Amino acid sequence: MTLELDHVGIGEEPGAALPVVSAVAAPGRPGVIAVETEQAPVLASLVAGGRMQPDTGRVLLDGHEDPAAVRATFALVDTPGVAEPFPVMSVKQIVREELSYAGQRPSRSHVDTVLDELGIQHYADTHVQRVPTEVRVRLLVELALLREGVTGLVLTSPERHGGAVEGWFAVVRDVARRGVTVVLVTSKAAAATVESLLDTVATHEIVEPLDTTQTEGPEDATRNDGTEPRLQADAGTVTEAPATVPTEATP
Repeated sequence: MTLELDHVGIGEEPGAALPVVSAVAAPGRPGVIAVETEQAPVLASLVAGGRMQPDTGRVLLDGHEDPAAVRATFALVDTPGVAEPFPVMSVKQIVREELSYAGQRPSRSHVDTVLDELGIQHYADTHVQRVPTEVRVRLLVELALLREGVTGLVLTSPERHGGAVEGWFAVVRDVARRGVTVVLVTSKAAAATVESLLDTVATHEIVEPLDTTQTEGPEDATRNDGTEPRLQADAGTVTEAPATVPTEATP
């Protein structure tokens, strides 16, 4: 699944809300959108995720304009004001909310299993604003991939939480190696470092995205034997977005 942003922009130069940008993202090859200012990363994410129509340019999914398909297959991750957790939410609260949004039972045992799968059980009661950036990104990315039909991600401005680019980009690399299509919206400074790291994504064979078929009871998440942390979802139907972790924006 390839997503292409072909010279998309919002507003007119000089001072356009979203200057014209282009990017191509495919399994095993993240696309990078480098933008500055407070508003532009959000607008770029909304456009890339099919939630907003650009004034100029096109968003193509496998060569075709299909905003509905983009919305169905791409999740917005940590987009300010749109799809970010409240800073004072604990890690386990976020897991519970996102399991519910993914149509799964947010039982205590299921939450604990998810935290164990990701190796972050010791952060369970920590406010998300206080966890390392790479932990935050992995948590939100993996939870987004539990949603039915999601095989692509639009990750917004992870650099705003601090830490080394190499740390949080390792998460992007891991999911890209699993065949997930990732669009990374980041600052120009961080993008320069990311560009130097893109070749590391292709150093391993791309594997298929994780199987989300239910194999155990609704309170269980199955462990995987792979080397990268990942989650397995229970089968379920998305019902409604949680009030504390907004996932959509009105175009």
